[in-house]
Amino acid sequence: MTATPVSAHYDIRQPDAHVIRDDAEAIAIAHRVAALLREGASERDRSRQVPADVVDAFSNSGLWGITVPKQYGGAQVSFATLAEVIAIISAADPSLGQIPQNHYCLLEDIRLQGSEEQKRFFFDLVLAGHRFANALSETGGKNVKEIQTRIVPHADGYRIDGRKGYCTGSLYAHWLGVLALDAQDRSQLAFVRRDTPGLVIVDDWDNIGQRTTSSGTVLAQELIVPAFNLFPTYRSYETPTLAGPFAQLTTAAIDAGIGRAALDDAITFIREQARPWIDAGVEQASQDPLTIVQIGALEIRQEAAEALLERAGKVLDRASLAPDEDSVAQASVAVAKAKVLTTEAAIEASNRLFELGGTRSTQVRHNLDRHWRNARVHTLHDPVRWKYHLVGNWALNGAKPQRHDWN
Repeated sequence: MTATPVSAHYDIRQPDAHVIRDDAEAIAIAHRVAALLREGASERDRSRQVPADVVDAFSNSGLWGITVPKQYGGAQVSFATLAEVIAIISAADPSLGQIPQNHYCLLEDIRLQGSEEQKRFFFDLVLAGHRFANALSETGGKNVKEIQTRIVPHADGYRIDGRKGYCTGSLYAHWLGVLALDAQDRSQLAFVRRDTPGLVIVDDWDNIGQRTTSSGTVLAQELIVPAFNLFPTYRSYETPTLAGPFAQLTTAAIDAGIGRAALDDAITFIREQARPWIDAGVEQASQDPLTIVQIGALEIRQEAAEALLERAGKVLDRASLAPDEDSVAQASVAVAKAKVLTTEAAIEASNRLFELGGTRSTQVRHNLDRHWRNARVHTLHDPVRWKYHLVGNWALNGAKPQRHDWN
């Protein structure tokens, strides 16, 4: 007989968040939080442990509430600013940079499909500092869109049964957004308090990178959800919305942060510890002409990736004023271009770090391999080869991208 799994424990405390008022304040606070998160990031990667004080300091900073619309008390920062904030945090610790990524996407679901009462209730929670995590994807289907979890009517609202994977941030969350299909095979999103009976968080994420994202398993076992907590998320793709480009922008921003961290650490290591090659005829590795060329190439590629990310955010900002078939397609294409470069820049910088740093850069005590591991794991979110296809099909044939979470 199989034992009933016990929900993983984490010290979830009553939140007390600052409310950020505008874009400038959001960026300033992001830099301050990044300085805090950078300290201890390597050790957290080694131990796979994140002290509750660290997560609380992050969410209580107010950064998790910056997309809440102004009419509900939030800063409603621009898409470009949000991407910059995520990249700043992810350059300090990309695992912690990733844990609010789906939080932001869930807030977008609330904004797009919530009733007035739902928006006021859940946005108030967010501004107070409550953390939301996802229980969306599943690991057993033939592709990422195949969902087995089901939701059915119940006397107290609805009942959900299913098994979820890649539930980023689930260990740290006050609430989880659980995706399930109804009798018409339509996607419904239920917001569930962490301590709800039938909701089980399994802390089984053990992949090589993004080690402290808590992207493990969530089980729904006769999970009862009030009707008020249900959102018809399928509607976000029946008409043109920025749900897909928004999700992709936040993902690309994390990769941009990983690339910047890898490049910065490569430069520091070359300056302070690497040796020049014997044929260079120089005293320091930082004077080696071929190393200089490689760093120059990496810096250009990283800045190009960051520029495309900023541009994509601005395209989303313009599209948000009047989202339609054309403007949403343009947003998807713009984000796809950024996603290609942020992915490739992160992987290349984290790999070249060792080539330019030399054998001593691979010593375990430096833990520089975390950059490559983080880049390799997070950029698998969706295949960049299909971004090339999306951009090419748009350029050649004017084909609008399919509307879903990965476009």
